[in-house]
Amino acid sequence: MPAEPPIDTPKHLFEAYELLASGPTRPIAGGTDVMVAITGELGPIPERMLDLSRIEELRGISLEADGLVLGARTTYTEIRRSALCREHLPALVEAAGTIGAAQIQNRGTLGGNIANASPAGDTLPILLAADARILVGGQRGEREIKALDYFVAYRKTALEPDELILHVRFPLPGGRQLRFRKVGTRRAQAISKVVVALGWQDGPRGWSDVRVALGSVAATPIRAAGTEAVLEGARPTPEVADRAAETLAGELQPIDDVRSTADYRRAVSARVLHRLLRDAGGW
Repeated sequence: MPAEPPIDTPKHLFEAYELLASGPTRPIAGGTDVMVAITGELGPIPERMLDLSRIEELRGISLEADGLVLGARTTYTEIRRSALCREHLPALVEAAGTIGAAQIQNRGTLGGNIANASPAGDTLPILLAADARILVGGQRGEREIKALDYFVAYRKTALEPDELILHVRFPLPGGRQLRFRKVGTRRAQAISKVVVALGWQDGPRGWSDVRVALGSVAATPIRAAGTEAVLEGARPTPEVADRAAETLAGELQPIDDVRSTADYRRAVSARVLHRLLRDAGGW
């Protein structure tokens, strides 16, 4: 039977920080994973839970000088409806639309997806491909963590037990492009088998600052350094796409699990990247 841990519901960040510092506490936002958490199926049952749903400081989407900033409590529905996200970060809008059904999108949050750190988290490869920064805070102060440094091991992160995710900052350099594709068992309401996010800076001499990020293929969301090197300074021609897909298939060491096999993930990851490059090249 599911447990019923006590729940605290602060209204302000300083209250949340005090509660986190007082002992083991599991923060929740939309609570879409709570039923799994309290059964103990994904680890120890939380001793206490911290409901963040009333903390307004964790909400909001804003365009600032150095990027697009999303509060940790931003829901997938809010991302989908945001004119700023649709204009400046359409790949994230697309990813938000692949997560669960409408009920999950109405409740689930970007911060929750990041905090859970599931390798199948649909938004997480986009954070890597966009070089996002995650602002976290607690009684000891605030600090910023690069998305690349945040995912440490399977469902383990650089977040300390007494810290909360506050917001996520997506840099928006001119000419930056992002593409996203998810493959699951069904077209909707499916946990991903493969997620690929591709980011690059377009320039007169070819692509630069290329990032190829993947989810659901390893214990954490990852970047494919060898494939990035193939694309750096190149254009998305058929020859380059073939070479990049072959390189990706060679450098991946995918996991086997109940949703898919390593061989399937390797082949599909390469094909998805090839398709993204075809779309980028317009051929």
